Amino acid sequence: MEFDYGNLADNLVAGNIDVVRDLTQKAVASGMTPRDILEKGLLAGMDIVGKRFKAFEMFIPEVLRSAKSMHAAMEILRPLLIASGVKTAGTLVIGTVQGDLHDIGKNLVSMMFEGAGFSVVDLGVDIKPQAFVDAVSEHQANVLGLSAMLTTTMPKMLETVGAIQSAGIRNQVKIMVGGAPVTSDFAESIGADAYAANATSAVEKAKELLK
Repeated sequence: MEFDYGNLADNLVAGNIDVVRDLTQKAVASGMTPRDILEKGLLAGMDIVGKRFKAFEMFIPEVLRSAKSMHAAMEILRPLLIASGVKTAGTLVIGTVQGDLHDIGKNLVSMMFEGAGFSVVDLGVDIKPQAFVDAVSEHQANVLGLSAMLTTTMPKMLETVGAIQSAGIRNQVKIMVGGAPVTSDFAESIGADAYAANATSAVEKAKELLK
């Protein structure tokens, strides 16, 4: 009997964390492949979440619950996916730049990227430029996300882009920036590859950059 992936997706959209975890366990126990569980259930659900968030039909608290549901399922699936050799959509290193302690937007972006099949390395807040460089090198990341919520910390984005260039790894990673005071013009002025106004568009732009 085929597992009901639609039910898994619906519960993820609804943010039913415990139900999503239980259904993922049942899918694994029923012999469903990790790839099918991820793509037909979890990613299908997160795709709906992304579209509803973009259309203002879902809001940040609801999206966070859906993302946490995805995270709970991925705790079960991640080792199985690695063991089966399933490739991720990419690797994202993300953090809030030095001097800035804001993390809600960054956390949402991290969860949405994980929900889109990326491997995510979240460095946290108040991250120095060299720490971003080290993480990109260590994890062979192909996307770097820089967050700033203060105009006073935006120059650290420029400094971080410069550090990436100086380290000789600029051509291996796409740099994306975001945060309340950040604009597409600012992103272009510091040599970043893209600006994203919200978590959903960040995922979309990352996928475009990696094509």
